[in-house]
Amino acid sequence: MQATATIVKPLPGHLFKVHDGSAEMRWEAMSGQGYHTPVDRFFVRNHTSTPLIDVTTWRLRLHGAGIRRPRELGYDELRAMPSRTYDVAIECAGNGRRFYGTQQHAPAPGTQWGLGAIGVARWRGVPLKHLLEEAGVLPEAVDVLPSGLDAPFEHYGHVRRPLPIGKAMADVLVAYEMNGEPLPPDHGFPVRLVVPGWVGIASIKWLGDIEVSTTKLFTPWNTVFYADVTTNPVKSAFELAWNARLPLDGPLVLHGRSWSGRGRIVRVEVSFDGGLHWREAAHHGHHLVGAWLPWHVSWAPRRPGKYLLMARATDETGATQPLFTPRHPSGYHFDAVVQHPIQVVIG
Repeated sequence: MQATATIVKPLPGHLFKVHDGSAEMRWEAMSGQGYHTPVDRFFVRNHTSTPLIDVTTWRLRLHGAGIRRPRELGYDELRAMPSRTYDVAIECAGNGRRFYGTQQHAPAPGTQWGLGAIGVARWRGVPLKHLLEEAGVLPEAVDVLPSGLDAPFEHYGHVRRPLPIGKAMADVLVAYEMNGEPLPPDHGFPVRLVVPGWVGIASIKWLGDIEVSTTKLFTPWNTVFYADVTTNPVKSAFELAWNARLPLDGPLVLHGRSWSGRGRIVRVEVSFDGGLHWREAAHHGHHLVGAWLPWHVSWAPRRPGKYLLMARATDETGATQPLFTPRHPSGYHFDAVVQHPIQVVIG
C-alpha cells in the first residue's frame, strides 16, 4: 500500500502510481470495469493537500460586479436546487508529460504522468448557469472566478482560475455527487466545478467562492501556470499494464479508450507493429462528447516476442493524434500516439 500525507483515500500499488502529492491511475486497473472510473481508482492531482471540510459550516459565496444579487449558499440549499447529471472526463493538462522525454527525447519539467491522469465519472449537481441567473448575472459580465478552499499554494494563494462567461453559462456543473455518492474528500467534497472538455485545473475542487467580474481576470493559474491551455486534445490508451505479458494461445481482444475535449471520437485505429500497419478498432458502449469512447480490437500474434502497440483516434472536428507533437515548455497537452510496449509469451 502506497501512502501520501496529502491524499486521504488508500493508494494501493496495483491501482496507482504515486507522484509526490498526486496519484496516477494505472490503466490496467480499468480492464473489465464499466464506463465510469470507480472512485477507488480515480486519479488525484493536488496542489497542496486534501482538506477535510465541515459541510455544516461550508458556504458558497457568489459576488462581484457582474451580478445584481450577491449571496451565500449552504450545502442543503444547493442540493435543493434543480440538478443535472453529466458523464464527463476530468484530465490533468500534464497527462502524458513523461512521453516528451521517454518517447520524443525532449523531457519537460513537472510531474511525469503517463496516461493515467484522467478519469470519467457521473457527476450530479447544479448548472453554474442556474446559480448565475439566480444571482442576476449582468450583460456586462466577462469572467467567472471560482476559488478552492484547499490550503494556499506557496505564495500564490488559493487555487483559482477564471472562466469566460460564455463557458460558465454553457455546460459547467457545480457538482456535489460523483458516481451516485457524495463527493469524496480527494475529489472536492463538498462541492467542485466540473468543466467539460477543459483541462482539469478549470474544474476547481473544494469550491468556496465564485466571483463574477465585468473585466478580464488574471491569476497565477492562467498566467504563471496553464497560461495557454484550455481544451484537452485527442488521446488514446490501452487497458494494459506497461510492458504487459500477453499469452500466445489464440486471438487476443485488446481494449482501450479514446477521448477529446473538442468533440466525439469518430475513429480509432490500432497498430501492432509500431505504426507500419493500422487496423480500425470496433466501438462499443457510450459515445459522449464530454467523456471517452471505449473500443476493442482482435489480434492474433504469430510469434512470441516484444511488440509496440499504438492507438490513434480522430474526433468529430477532424483532429487526429499525430505521431510526433511539438514540445510544450511546461509539458502540457502531449497528444502524440503513445508507443505501448508489451511482450507476447508462450503459455
